[in-house]
Amino acid sequence: MSEITSGYLNMELLRFTTAGSVDDGKSTLIGRLLYDSKAIFEDQMEAIERASERSGGEEVNLALLTDGLRAEREQGITIDVAYRYFATPRRKFIIADTPGHVQYTRNMVTGASTANMALILVDARNGVLEQTIRHAYIASLLQIPHIVVCVNKMDLMDYSESVFNEIQQQFRDLAGKLDVKDVRFVPISAKYGDNVVDRSKNMSWYEGSTLIYLLETIHIRNDYNHTIQRFPVQYVIRPQSDKYHDFRGYAGRIASGVFKTGDRVKILPSGLTSQVKTIEIMDKKLDQAYAPQSVVMTLEDDIDISRGDMIVGENKSPEVNQDVDIMLCWLNEKPMNLGGKYWLKHTTSDVRCMITDLKYKIDINSLNKNYDDKGIGLNEIGRVSLKTTKPLLYDAYHLNRVTGSLILIDEATNNTVGAGMIIE
Repeated sequence: MSEITSGYLNMELLRFTTAGSVDDGKSTLIGRLLYDSKAIFEDQMEAIERASERSGGEEVNLALLTDGLRAEREQGITIDVAYRYFATPRRKFIIADTPGHVQYTRNMVTGASTANMALILVDARNGVLEQTIRHAYIASLLQIPHIVVCVNKMDLMDYSESVFNEIQQQFRDLAGKLDVKDVRFVPISAKYGDNVVDRSKNMSWYEGSTLIYLLETIHIRNDYNHTIQRFPVQYVIRPQSDKYHDFRGYAGRIASGVFKTGDRVKILPSGLTSQVKTIEIMDKKLDQAYAPQSVVMTLEDDIDISRGDMIVGENKSPEVNQDVDIMLCWLNEKPMNLGGKYWLKHTTSDVRCMITDLKYKIDINSLNKNYDDKGIGLNEIGRVSLKTTKPLLYDAYHLNRVTGSLILIDEATNNTVGAGMIIE
């Protein structure tokens, strides 16, 4: 493997999502990022130049880089989540460009569920709107660690500092009502590239970072919980060969924490304890491993462990319960069936469950709670109680985004119908 390839593979990965009202310029911003950071191939550029000419545009429409569906290009909006990948010398990136329409709330939840950062676009002409409140709430609900508010179309407001400051204060007032930890603000013009990759000459009053500098340098290593050890077992490896006839390894992805050889651990749900013997990735043995690495772990003792079990720190166990409360985002056209039975997928465990209660629904635009309506339909969010056929091994979502999340699956169609965040 060349040094260049090896360096690329070892680069830190930042996942970020974009959100904003319709026509706030999300796709244009991503196109600008890709274009100015030299992450577009020549044939891609030629294709969007031809598409821009066909649509009668006077300039190259960079939004076409992400609006891949024909319906998106015809309407000039984003409908589905579009994933794009690019890299700079400092970091690799995965972008989830999510829709702005209220009827595509589920797409935003899907795209944002694994993000380190959310870019929330605000049109400088309009300020904070209901859609901005909705997107900020979802970012807060999903516990996205970092939010960057991009005040776009500053060129249409004469690059006014007072306009930027007013929108900044509006969003700070909103953030005070939500569980939002790290918020940054950048005044930009995605169309002309101001403060996206290159510093704007039109906004000399702005002394902060450009957007690409924030993306490259924002600290994300602490986004994973490294204090509580959680290792959901995905697969038990027992090679049927003479060379490895005694080998019993447990494969999976570390959900949180740091595991070291020699650590005392507990196996759940049995409650038996042992000691970490080895930690391996391919044929390489490690002294320690941490989230979100995928590894094979062996233990000093011969214990009956199977898929769905969890290896945890000896002194810090997750909750073990058959009754859980979750914030549920409904993803299916068929409404939620109160009292209905569903398959529940949580880490590596699959169990059946029943929805026992709907405590309230969230008005996604005003953030008010509705205690009277006992139904949840497509794109709606509410607090729901579940009862499972066997205990779940979980942490509250705000402590651990992996062991605190789950999905519901329709038994008849096998469609994923709901995404849930477990409440403490």
